[in-house]
Amino acid sequence: MDRSRLPQLAIFATVAACGGFRGAAKELGIAPSAVSHAVSSLEAALGVRLFSRTTRSIAVTEEGALLLKRLRPALGEIDLALDAVKEIKNRVAGNLRLSVPPFAAHWLLAPRLAAFSRAYPGVVLEVRVEEPFNDIVAAGLDGGMRLGESLDPDMIAVRMSAPMRASVVASPAYFEEKTVPVHPRQLMDHACIRRRFASGQVYRWEFEKDGEELVLDVDGPLILGDDRLVIEAALDGAGIAFLLENMANAAVEEGRLRWILADWCAPFPGVYLYYPSRRQMRPALRAFIEFFKHAG
Repeated sequence: MDRSRLPQLAIFATVAACGGFRGAAKELGIAPSAVSHAVSSLEAALGVRLFSRTTRSIAVTEEGALLLKRLRPALGEIDLALDAVKEIKNRVAGNLRLSVPPFAAHWLLAPRLAAFSRAYPGVVLEVRVEEPFNDIVAAGLDGGMRLGESLDPDMIAVRMSAPMRASVVASPAYFEEKTVPVHPRQLMDHACIRRRFASGQVYRWEFEKDGEELVLDVDGPLILGDDRLVIEAALDGAGIAFLLENMANAAVEEGRLRWILADWCAPFPGVYLYYPSRRQMRPALRAFIEFFKHAG
């Protein structure tokens, strides 16, 4: 192995993760021309094209994807070795990159991010807030957070929260002229605030009681792409909303929202952090788990 190629290989992996030369240059703190030169030199040494380039974008070629598949675990092991050396001095350090859905980022992480940074000043934590269930290995990430029911069986999962429930809520003003539903099917006669995910899917409301399960395509005048918009619309009396319980608790306690159909909202697995089963847990990831576990 020509070990002099290691910096070029690391730069190549960063370009792939960032989706471009400029993004990689910013990530690495070097000039875009240096990034381009490193990738070109690596391509010349290997005799293959690693990226397909246009004036607007780049994409990893088949050869580049094959190299990345083997390269990322190897670079991850190098990161582990460096972290282990730093840990000898009882100092958890290194970069930690996670994919986190919006609800977990705002509810579970946001209240304690500053405290985490003070507790572990040597850790550079990058939280990518994104809805899609991405391939964290392909994206060069250390782990991700998702609801337990949607995890890949090839991943090691660590529970980060207690079981959760959904909540069906509306403002008291909404019910001044409306009958309160006592069965989910009665929602079909109400204005429901629907949620469209980044995938394009409009969420179908799910209910369960005494072994009976219902999935409803509700109707209403609003389809929104952000949970905070849904909450604000519900608070403003626009209709009935379907939210994770923790998102609505404060407003319910303050009397600004009213919880309905509570007996139809069964608990389900909470938030888990997951990481590749073949990868040893990094000290920074272990510190993150212990710090944020059950924070919600």
